[in-house]
Amino acid sequence: MRYVDMHCHLGLMRDGLACAREAEMRGIGILDASVTPAGYSASREAYAACPNVRVAAGLHPWWLSDGTCDDADVDALVELVSNTPRVGEVGLDFSTKHLPSKDAQVHAFTRVARACTEHPLDGRLLTIHAVRSADTVLDILEETGLVLESVCIFHWFSGTSDELARARRAGCWFSINAHMLATRKGREYARIVPEDRLLLETDAPPSNADFGCAELERELADTSERLAAIRHADARELACRIAERSAALLDL
Repeated sequence: MRYVDMHCHLGLMRDGLACAREAEMRGIGILDASVTPAGYSASREAYAACPNVRVAAGLHPWWLSDGTCDDADVDALVELVSNTPRVGEVGLDFSTKHLPSKDAQVHAFTRVARACTEHPLDGRLLTIHAVRSADTVLDILEETGLVLESVCIFHWFSGTSDELARARRAGCWFSINAHMLATRKGREYARIVPEDRLLLETDAPPSNADFGCAELERELADTSERLAAIRHADARELACRIAERSAALLDL
């Protein structure tokens, strides 16, 4: 694998299957983070024949916040994670728009975390959304013991420096995208994250954008090169190490 996108939403693309097939030819692996349990089931079927794609079972906090998903969907995800090693996108969002659903979000994420620890699986990983909520996410990961048993990846980390330090101490991983590198804080975080916990992502597709494999590859390449410059590393060597690490996590 030349690159591995550790957080992408193929199910939200105009033609995710075409993107996945072209990505295989270009040597790009993809972790497809679903946003609902139903979306996971559809993606698992759609990409079953794509050896470069792994699908994660998720329930995005935004979908809980806007009422698209409810307790029945939480029940469905809890059942899915009992035999699904890859989980996400899951997590918490305490930004102003989504704060009214805080209790429902915490309840759902806690149930999912407990289900993961009650049904341990080899190769378990989670790709986690944490907006203004990293401490609460870490509380749940630590209280359930999940952080000790699984690869817990903060996708597009945007918390405080103290929260980053806590996540680092806990052994969490971090997937970096172009949006993160667009801010001074994000660039500094990308510089100090331990390399052995460093991954790439796109969080594609952007809203209302016709996004395909060419755009995905370009964004991964640009992010990788900027990351190498920030860390004063050889771009090719760093990209190779990150790709190898990511492919091992996804068993590609």
